[in-house]
Amino acid sequence: EVQLQASGGGLVQAGGSLRLSCTASGFIFDDWSIGWFRQAPGKEREGVSCISNSNGRTFYEDSVKGRFTIFSDSATNTVYLQMNSLTPDDTAVYYCAADIGASISTLCDINYGMDNWGKGTLVTVSS
Repeated sequence: EVQLQASGGGLVQAGGSLRLSCTASGFIFDDWSIGWFRQAPGKEREGVSCISNSNGRTFYEDSVKGRFTIFSDSATNTVYLQMNSLTPDDTAVYYCAADIGASISTLCDINYGMDNWGKGTLVTVSS
């Protein structure tokens, strides 16, 4: 059974940083891709960043490029999202998801619909 556990959310001031973690189990970590998605109040869920554990390719949504970094640790089956220079617009519930087979940009498109999702972790950025 695929399981994804997201953690690391919290309250931070604008300009601050947070690191989210997504710990995975139930599948061969190095073969899969994992992504971070977020849903702000009153808005649709959107893809933030994804990483392919099989080839190391990454994808970032335009608004987070240069501020967020996604990286993977196969020793602990964990994917991290380092978020710097946070703004109130980054306030959302962040979810991690896992899938296999499609390109990173496709997997990170919310319309594709990754098959496996974890529960979210709330990030609140105060102004």
